[in-house]
Amino acid sequence: MSFVQVFGQEVKGTWKGNISVQGTEVPLLFHIEEKDGVLSTKMDSPSQGATGMQMDSTVLENNQLTLIFKKAGIKYIASLKSAKLKGTFYQGGMELPLEMEKTEKTIPGNPELVTSDVELVKLSDYDKGNYTYSVEDYFARPKARSFQFSRNGKYLSYREKDENSKNHVYVKEIATGKVTRVIEEKEELIRGYGWANNERLVYVMDKGGNEDYHLFAADIDGTNQKELTPYDGVQVSILEGLREDEDHMIISMNKNNKQIFEPYKINILTGDIKQLFKNEDAANPIAGYNFDKDGKLKGYAKMRDGVNIDFYYAKEDGKFEIVKQLNWKDTFSILSFDYASKNPHDAYVVSNLNSDKTEIFLYDLKADKVIKKLYSNDKYDVSNLSLSRKRGYELDFFSYQGEKQVVIPVSDYYKKLHKRITKKFPDHQYSIADKTDNEDQYLIFLQSDKLYGVYYSYDAIKDEFKLLYNLMPQLKENDMAEMRPITFKSRDGLTIHGYITLPKEAVAGKKVPLIVNPHGGPQGIRDSWGFNPESQLFASRGYATLQVNFRISGGYGKEFLEAGFKQIGRKAMDDVEDGLQYVIDQGWVDKDNVAIYGGSHGGYAVLRGLTKTPDLYACGVDYVGVSNLFTFMKTIPPYWKPYLKIIKEIWYDEDIAEEKAIMEEVSPVYQIDKIKKPLFVVQGANDPRVNIDESDQIVKALRDKGYDVPYMVRYDEGHGFGKEENSVAMYKAMMGFYAKHIGKKETTKPVKG
Repeated sequence: MSFVQVFGQEVKGTWKGNISVQGTEVPLLFHIEEKDGVLSTKMDSPSQGATGMQMDSTVLENNQLTLIFKKAGIKYIASLKSAKLKGTFYQGGMELPLEMEKTEKTIPGNPELVTSDVELVKLSDYDKGNYTYSVEDYFARPKARSFQFSRNGKYLSYREKDENSKNHVYVKEIATGKVTRVIEEKEELIRGYGWANNERLVYVMDKGGNEDYHLFAADIDGTNQKELTPYDGVQVSILEGLREDEDHMIISMNKNNKQIFEPYKINILTGDIKQLFKNEDAANPIAGYNFDKDGKLKGYAKMRDGVNIDFYYAKEDGKFEIVKQLNWKDTFSILSFDYASKNPHDAYVVSNLNSDKTEIFLYDLKADKVIKKLYSNDKYDVSNLSLSRKRGYELDFFSYQGEKQVVIPVSDYYKKLHKRITKKFPDHQYSIADKTDNEDQYLIFLQSDKLYGVYYSYDAIKDEFKLLYNLMPQLKENDMAEMRPITFKSRDGLTIHGYITLPKEAVAGKKVPLIVNPHGGPQGIRDSWGFNPESQLFASRGYATLQVNFRISGGYGKEFLEAGFKQIGRKAMDDVEDGLQYVIDQGWVDKDNVAIYGGSHGGYAVLRGLTKTPDLYACGVDYVGVSNLFTFMKTIPPYWKPYLKIIKEIWYDEDIAEEKAIMEEVSPVYQIDKIKKPLFVVQGANDPRVNIDESDQIVKALRDKGYDVPYMVRYDEGHGFGKEENSVAMYKAMMGFYAKHIGKKETTKPVKG
């Protein structure tokens, strides 16, 4: 008996190990407890989003442990020795070796709240119908994507998906057609990749969506793989690619202090780093650096008192002085230095210091004066331009987002190219996805509201277009829904812009259910015209989608942006409601059959909408949304903390009594009693921006009131789902939820416009 007690004590706790399934490492956790001498076990499979699965049987005889989960056909038999479990995992005819070690239970949030996969599949089953397209058709990753030329044009890189939905990076030698898999995606997602020089690629990964990005590199034949920034809890971003120095790039890391970022020059072959500048004042950190094409630091923006910005510039090498003293709401930033000028201090800057909208200037930074205003628009912010390195940094074009993307050609060369492309593809928006250094080969990316995206190559020497790749060939343009720009007046007189995606039934004259989709951010973010997989999926089920660029959205000038400060959850929500009334008045939608859905701030808007106007919406879907403004402020990532004063100026400051009262009013968790419509909540467990506690709070509070709240959590995701299988599962459950709550009604009325 004493031996059994000893072994029982040793086996209690959390055990962690991995099984290898078709080359993929799948982590498993067993949580073994003892009560009244009886052992019980719960199993977690975090990468599959499954937690708290109760095993039917836990038996320990001498030093042999046997676990059985009948419903899933799982059995694990292992020997307990030296604080390790070593044995075999059986499932579906497979016999897989599994060795486990003791660990701490570190699953974020409260797994007891999470809805089981079985129940979520039942929810998905409500989405029944004779549909032309499945959820996978809209949200399965393209078979190939992210095409890029090497700088010399000898190679074409791209990502291609395998049978396990892993997106590896390949390089194709254009002359021979030889294809090499250079970077293999394993358990963690490759979050982005690019060419460092003609022989080497770099890529970034984090862990389970925690946004601590690390930098890696590999040669184009797949050799010399190296993690360049192997620092735990450190986030890296690329500041300058340094085309003039092929072995180095400039990166930013919060290596010395988690709250602030500093620039380093890194060798992409060896990983050797050299710190270029110190950012030592965490209370007043440097918020941005300006390097020239040769890697010389010429300017930086430094916070002052948490809400002001001093822009420093080196009028002489290494001697920085304040050129501009700005409020954080002001815009004055360098787009590029003018390398075509003999004056090394000439630069292209974007500014709104003397205007409501941002404008582009040619500026002498040493003299601190405008040389020439280059471009502006009276309705929209302008902040994009393109230069030609090959042609001595000639200015090619300006661009901005209006109702649609607008390109303004400048150089004679680009005027001809723009005319050639728009004549060839008159009904689509285009962008230059990539070009070779010699500008003899271009990658043209085409898109519209009905086209997900198609790549064409353009041979500038032969004046020849070739179809390279259709990202979503299964989605036919003629079957897709129209996305219309809309403009309306808010209840207090502001001009508000947005978009309505109309299913064919609405265009034909039927009033259809509507999904209101407020965007994330919220500050400085806006919705734009183009292909939206969510809206197209909704339209395929007969639902219209409304996207409102409410006050505080970006692109419409600083007055419109600032009109939304201290108005999140209040006037910003009024704008959404006014947009809803506008589309109801047009005769497109059934006012009694409206859902609200959004992610991040959009998720907050869902919860706020269900509490602010509880009779307006039939149901809501909250995706990684804030529920409690007080806890949200306390759980922000460390690198946001230097900007907490700014966040409080945008949102609210609980240290001001009046604003604390507003925070309570607009925090949905304090207004639970007002929610009376169905809610579906989705959360990534590793979210560093909106902590899982934000979703746990709202789910628990509603469950305590007796509400059935489906709650999907994925333990290998962060702020939004990055893995294909998780996205597909979420949208299937979401469509089932909509079908259950808004998919039954249908009325008719002629359509205006």
